[in-house]
Amino acid sequence: MARSPLVTPAELFDLTGKTALVTGARRGLGQVIALALAGAGADILGLGPHEMPETAAAVAMIGRRFGTIIADLGAANDHAALAAKAAGRSGRIDILVNNSGIIGRYDLLDYPEADWDAVMTIDLKSVFLLSQAVARSMAAGGIAGRIINVASVLSFQGGLRVPAYAAAKHGVVGLTRAMANELASMRITVNAIAPGYMVTDNTEALRADPARTRTILERIPAGRWGEPADLATATLFLASPASSYVTGIVVPVDGGWLAR
Repeated sequence: MARSPLVTPAELFDLTGKTALVTGARRGLGQVIALALAGAGADILGLGPHEMPETAAAVAMIGRRFGTIIADLGAANDHAALAAKAAGRSGRIDILVNNSGIIGRYDLLDYPEADWDAVMTIDLKSVFLLSQAVARSMAAGGIAGRIINVASVLSFQGGLRVPAYAAAKHGVVGLTRAMANELASMRITVNAIAPGYMVTDNTEALRADPARTRTILERIPAGRWGEPADLATATLFLASPASSYVTGIVVPVDGGWLAR
């Protein structure tokens, strides 16, 4: 039966009964994403190398459940086992948010191979392998799933002193589109969010440099650094029933950076 067009905004964005697996949910963007999903009714599983007591407490205050899956996505992992463990904790995974990421800053001619490998492993390889494993679980369970990848404005640009990060984030966009093509027939949507220059650990070095801060802010039409909370609306849209016919897209949340 077709869904009635007479639905309320609350119904469109209601995630009650859903479980979201969010990587890197301990702080920063991942924590805000987890809390946004919990606020819409989802239970949360946070995946990362450390416990996440602050996120767990905040989710509990919202009235939702939180569980932790301890895993270092920079190490060798059995991603199928991680997906099975997550599904076993909650019964099912409805939403996967691939948020974990690192960045290395070096002049191009001095960029270490070890740092290239580390960035590629966490920022791109783990996104594919975890998405593949979770998508298998969603497909097997007949779940109309949502996979959301955190890309970057550097998915569209080269940046300075971050060749591995730029290459990985370009790869995330290509991977998002490739997965969307194959998973749509299984009722699994795959989309990405491209944050701009946000107040996170990854931009701490830039924000500490007055000259770089000035040039960055001069280019952002909104005139400010983004805050993690700015991602909440895009996350909810891509995770919710409202976006069931939206797949393979990248949503910039950048204060207008790409438009300049």
